[in-house]
Amino acid sequence: MRRATPWLLGAALVIAAGAVTAVTPADEDVIGPTEVRGSFGEPVESRTLIAAATDATFTDEVAVPGADWSAEGNWLVVTVIASAAHTEVDAAMNLATLAVGDRVFQASERPDASLMSTPLRLGVDTVGTLAFELPPDVTSGRAELRLTSSYLTAELDDLITIPLDLDDLPRTPSVELDDPELSAP
Repeated sequence: MRRATPWLLGAALVIAAGAVTAVTPADEDVIGPTEVRGSFGEPVESRTLIAAATDATFTDEVAVPGADWSAEGNWLVVTVIASAAHTEVDAAMNLATLAVGDRVFQASERPDASLMSTPLRLGVDTVGTLAFELPPDVTSGRAELRLTSSYLTAELDDLITIPLDLDDLPRTPSVELDDPELSAP
């Protein structure tokens, strides 16, 4: 029995180590965002934002008339209505991405008329657009619009996720982007 005790103790320690490894969360689970899922057209509330994607269209050209700026390509333009959830401090949509499969595209900062980084008000909706410049092959499939107030990443913060079916979206030759504007809720 004396010779079996170290072996039994060793086996118990290996099993215990395996159990600890199995229940230890992955890094993504510890520091990853808390997803708040919504539906297209419906408002979704996170810790710092209330947002609803109300319109989306593919276009071959985006233009900002007042800035005399335009760009051609495969663009997805999404109209978003947003407001601050609880306070106006740091209330802005600082990161907007579009996830298509395993690829993630950030909203373009090229057009001046964008909802990106526009200060949001409490109880007052701000209507604006997000323009995503996509590769030519991204015209169909399922995508997720992801919005957060964090600057670089949504780690340890809320992340609004709105699914989009790219197959159902219309395509227009050109879209003029207007500056974000306030509207009554």
